[in-house]
Amino acid sequence: TRSLLGVFEEDAAAISNYINQLFQAMHRIYDAQNELSAATHLTSKLLKEYEKQRFPLGGDDEVMTSTLQQFAKVIDELSSCHAVLSTQLADAMMFPITQFKERDLKEILTLKEVFQIASNDHDAAITRYSRLSKRRENEKIKAEVTEDVYTSRKKQHQTMMHYFCALNTLQYKKKISLLEPLLGYMQAQISFFKMGSENLTEQLEEFLTNIGTSVQNVRREMDCEVENMQQTIEDLEVASDPLYLPDPDPTKFPAHRNLTRKAGYLNARNKTGLVSSSWERQFYFTQGGNLMSQARGDVAGGLVMDIDNCSVMAVDCEDRRYCFQITSFDGKKSSILQAESKKDYEEWICTINNISKQIYLSENPEEIAARVNQSALEAVTPSPSFQQRHESMRPAVQSRPPAARTSSTGSLGSDSAPLSALSLDSLVAPDTPIQFDIISPVSEDLPGQAKSSGQSGRRTNPFGESGGSKPETEDSILHQLFIVRFLGSMEVKSDESPDVVYETMRQILAARAIHNVFRMTESHLLVTCDCLKLIDPQTQVTRLRFPLPNVVLYATHQENKRLFGFVLRTSGGRVESRQTSICYIFESNNEGEKICDSVGLAKQIAFHAELDRKASEKQKEIDRVKEKQQKELNKQKQIEKDLEEQSRLIAASSRSNQSSTEGQFVVLSSSQSEDSDLGEDGKKKRESEA
Repeated sequence: TRSLLGVFEEDAAAISNYINQLFQAMHRIYDAQNELSAATHLTSKLLKEYEKQRFPLGGDDEVMTSTLQQFAKVIDELSSCHAVLSTQLADAMMFPITQFKERDLKEILTLKEVFQIASNDHDAAITRYSRLSKRRENEKIKAEVTEDVYTSRKKQHQTMMHYFCALNTLQYKKKISLLEPLLGYMQAQISFFKMGSENLTEQLEEFLTNIGTSVQNVRREMDCEVENMQQTIEDLEVASDPLYLPDPDPTKFPAHRNLTRKAGYLNARNKTGLVSSSWERQFYFTQGGNLMSQARGDVAGGLVMDIDNCSVMAVDCEDRRYCFQITSFDGKKSSILQAESKKDYEEWICTINNISKQIYLSENPEEIAARVNQSALEAVTPSPSFQQRHESMRPAVQSRPPAARTSSTGSLGSDSAPLSALSLDSLVAPDTPIQFDIISPVSEDLPGQAKSSGQSGRRTNPFGESGGSKPETEDSILHQLFIVRFLGSMEVKSDESPDVVYETMRQILAARAIHNVFRMTESHLLVTCDCLKLIDPQTQVTRLRFPLPNVVLYATHQENKRLFGFVLRTSGGRVESRQTSICYIFESNNEGEKICDSVGLAKQIAFHAELDRKASEKQKEIDRVKEKQQKELNKQKQIEKDLEEQSRLIAASSRSNQSSTEGQFVVLSSSQSEDSDLGEDGKKKRESEA
């Protein structure tokens, strides 16, 4: 019996293991059906909400909206069918197998445990009964043991019968638990398919056929578009191959100088300490008269600087190439940026320069920019001697110091004011080289300009303060500082008309445009009542000093107020022993008229100071003459007084001599009489006393 029981128990364990696996599989079907029902319902809901979506690249497509609404309706019906199927699976499939697993199989396990306990109790009772002694027995103990055997045997027998009955019944329940869930699953699926066939009518089939045709048409259009894009990509790859280089050949890809809009990546310099700095790469673009930047990931750009009437120039950085500096109109804000290539570097400078002239406000900004730049190229006066003058410019251009600063220059405009009756040769000396950079007075003197104490290369405080020796402009009542950029200088023949300055501006800017000379030196121009000084903004060293009396002419351009110049009359030059005139041209931050007014004010102050000085000197001379005359008069009076005193002394002396003579005569007479009375001894005694 126990051997057969072991076979039944092994079979029950196998059934339990198999039923657990089948339950997990069917539970996955049920969970998948529930997930499918929920996903179908969510899909229908999202399709209904399509018309409420606002796609950035999609317009209002009513056909697409109506099609998706139709799909949403059908899928919603299918979602309802899936919900019904989920309910049927829960009732017809999951419930029977769950009941068999949780009730019947657990009953077998419980009865097995109870039978095992009853069997163990019966064995223990039999063991105690077997240990009863053959001697005189204790009736009470024997009765207790006998009762214990009876009770345990009865309990074991009853438990065994229930356990064996459950094992026999399990064979039938196993078949029912396997077939009933499968029957419920198939009936639920059949019901689901019947509901689906009822919903999928012929009208829906026609709708699906039309949608399939539309999808095929869209696919063909996509394939055609992809083919065209692939061909475009191949063409662009071939055409853009030279542009993959970080610095393409400027002869093949010249810079566009007529742009009024520009965008691209630049490296911005940020100061992190007194001498240290870092570079940050950002996307920069121009928007009207503003320079904007946008970091990667930002939604919109931010304002960097207002570049209307700004100044832009190339700068030399120790650790970077292609750097340029933008300075705002008031000079309070500046930014140093680095371009990726020489082409971008020149285009950024030209674009910002064009924007600073407010060309972008016109109707055809690029056309006007091209005309302005072309006017600079054609600004040279067509005279036979220009070619010689052009050749004479070359040494000055090639001898530029490498550390000079650069910038774009303002254009004179296409309609410059006509010159006066003076001819070109009477204004500009023939065969005159143009100097584009300031030569330091430590290394070389400018033509016709003698070294002065201000050119000794020492540091100069532009506000006239110094902790050491007394500066030469300390007594000046005028100190005005301007930011200027040196464009060039050249010798001129006349210094009597402002046309000389205008013509020099045109010649210098034309030469810069022809030779692509962008470099210029930024300095601080200090205007005082004694002189004009160009001071290095970094080291505060005086670069050049122009004595104010030698500045004979100054003017600003009639159209471009950022340009101004002055003529300096000096001794010496290319021909010794004669006076020469040199015209210096500068660009400022729209302050040309202010600078000229300041120079005029300084000359007026100096003129009045000179008049006051001459009047003071004249008054001092008159005072000296009066003082001299007074000294002569006093001297004459003193002489007369001395003469009178001497005459009084002489008279007194003569009177004194006369009285002394008379006294001597009286004394001698009395002494002679006494001597005659005293005798010889008395005379000797008197002599000894005397």
